[in-house]
Amino acid sequence: MIVRPPRDDDDEQIYEVSRLAFGGPRQPEPRSLWSAQPGWHGLVAELDDRVVGTLKVRDYRQYFGGAAVPMGGVANVAVAPGARGHGVANALIDAILPEMRDRGQCVSALYPSVPPLYRGRGWEQTGNYERVTLRPEYFAMLPRPAERLVMRRGAKDDMPGLHDCYQRFARDVDGMLDRATDSFKVEWLLDQDILEVVPGEDGTVRGYLTGERPDGEKLVVHDLVADDVDTLRTLFANLARWAGIIEQISLRIDDPAWWQLVLPQPVLHDVRNHPWMLRVVDLPAAVAARGWPVAAHLADTAVDIEVADEHAPWQSGRHRLVVESGTVRCEPGGQGTVRLHARALGPWFAGSADTAMLRRAGVIEGDLVAARVLDLLTGAPRLPRMADSF
Repeated sequence: MIVRPPRDDDDEQIYEVSRLAFGGPRQPEPRSLWSAQPGWHGLVAELDDRVVGTLKVRDYRQYFGGAAVPMGGVANVAVAPGARGHGVANALIDAILPEMRDRGQCVSALYPSVPPLYRGRGWEQTGNYERVTLRPEYFAMLPRPAERLVMRRGAKDDMPGLHDCYQRFARDVDGMLDRATDSFKVEWLLDQDILEVVPGEDGTVRGYLTGERPDGEKLVVHDLVADDVDTLRTLFANLARWAGIIEQISLRIDDPAWWQLVLPQPVLHDVRNHPWMLRVVDLPAAVAARGWPVAAHLADTAVDIEVADEHAPWQSGRHRLVVESGTVRCEPGGQGTVRLHARALGPWFAGSADTAMLRRAGVIEGDLVAARVLDLLTGAPRLPRMADSF
């Protein structure tokens, strides 16, 4: 078996392997072919001159602590039926890890179809991608905005302001993508069935709503983003106007502010979750890239850790996490007081699990009193969210 970068003339074979794994039409749309898509790198596995495995990594940046951390979004991991059970997927994952590191993608996220495969390679469940389904009449019962705001269909000129609005929100929610790499084009939103904006002053956007109206009795809302509660209630009022036209509205739960604090949750409601996993690929680079807001309020200190990571050996061994003058850095050395398995690094880095949870899961050991500093740095436990699937 040969693992290599894909070539343009692999397109049809790559599509067929992916179609058999994930479904899709027999004849691909031209834009679905790998060679037509921007902002990624990847690998294929070749056996007897045929592509039998695929793996793509999308170029993303993911907010943690208010900073956009370079992230490799692993996707399209597929193996041809006749080649399954022979280590093809493991070979692709093992080969992509050093490539992500060399490209500066110091963390990696993915949506697993086979969680044990990725858990065995150092990824761990970290965050949520959630949707809630509500009836449109429910939104008609909510308080109206104190300020009467204008809402209109978004246009091309709104795109810079809309993206700024998204980033103002996203940087405050750990796990969100910054949508500023080549993997995203904000103009793609113009193709959405629903693109409603609440304009601000001087070309700004105070909030917006995007979604699709598929066949049937449902409206599918993607982004619902607002700077303030009046803008948010204006967007909710827009959803209320679908009463009598459709029976269900599916909302992606991006912003915990509107879901937990503004929208009074119904007594009974259905939430569907597609959890995602995170892996630290290059610990010193990830620590340097992340924001650490709490560090400014901590006294100077250090935690000695030892990492066990057989699949990313460049970060195995002893490190010292140093908090000094409001900054955090990771340098080699120390006594290895706290020992972490590779699987512990993603949940710790994201703040989704505290050290007590990691201890009960068997992925951290040692001096857990010293380890409490790790919890203080991330504010764990807290729930990261992502608003994009891949």
